Amino acid sequence: MKQKIILITGASSGIGFDAAQTLARQGHKVYAAARRTELMQPLKADGITPLSLDVTDEESMQRCVQAVLDKEGRIDVLVNNAGYGWFGAIETTPMEEARRQQEVNVFGLARMCQLVLPAMRRQGSGRIINTASIAGKIVLLYGGWYNVSKFSVEALSDALRMEVKPFGIDVSIIEPGGIKTDWGIIAARHLRESSAGTPYEASATTEADTLHKAYSGPWLSSPRVITRAISRAVNSRRPKTRYRTGRFAHIGVFFHWLLPSRWWDAVMRGFSKLKI
Repeated sequence: MKQKIILITGASSGIGFDAAQTLARQGHKVYAAARRTELMQPLKADGITPLSLDVTDEESMQRCVQAVLDKEGRIDVLVNNAGYGWFGAIETTPMEEARRQQEVNVFGLARMCQLVLPAMRRQGSGRIINTASIAGKIVLLYGGWYNVSKFSVEALSDALRMEVKPFGIDVSIIEPGGIKTDWGIIAARHLRESSAGTPYEASATTEADTLHKAYSGPWLSSPRVITRAISRAVNSRRPKTRYRTGRFAHIGVFFHWLLPSRWWDAVMRGFSKLKI
């Protein structure tokens, strides 16, 4: 297998950390980027180079990409994995937080694509792998602003794929379902914080409790299933446009398509009442 130069964002924990480690062990040269570089130090044991990156800071993004180009002269794969989830009612989530979520999950991802594309076009090849979510296909109760960001990643990736194909560049989307990481714990905490003292507090607290239990229990898939999807997107001769995997990923999207909108609303509102 030909060695590829890979840059992964959001690599300080969870899916990004695991994917960086796996791809390096496959023989690729991996650069792992995140804000908290101290958390990525263990990756050095696999020959991975940690880089500082804040996807809300233009200079940080430029430095990160240029560091790889200065060292390697090329970037074969960009894995846009950086992102986070803030849950809360549309009405009560501060607009500052709503904008920040789009800045991290959408505009930071888009800017990283812009920064690597000139080098990929010169090479006549490249792959961009964007981590979306089934939340880019289905709407979750109190997940509105997060859903907005992931729906945007879907649309952006589809548009980008058509634009860059003539230059030999492929774009793939990773659509995780329920993956056992700290994401759900953090989202539940944000939901409680954003709903405290609001008319949505009682319902949101129940939803947050359910979300916390779901991500603390044994029901969700390991991050390794997403790593496998990323690995296939990196190594396949002809990568798929979408890799949907993880607990509830396929069935959730199927029922969202099948059910009338009001039925889906009822299912989502009833989810928090489940005893798990």
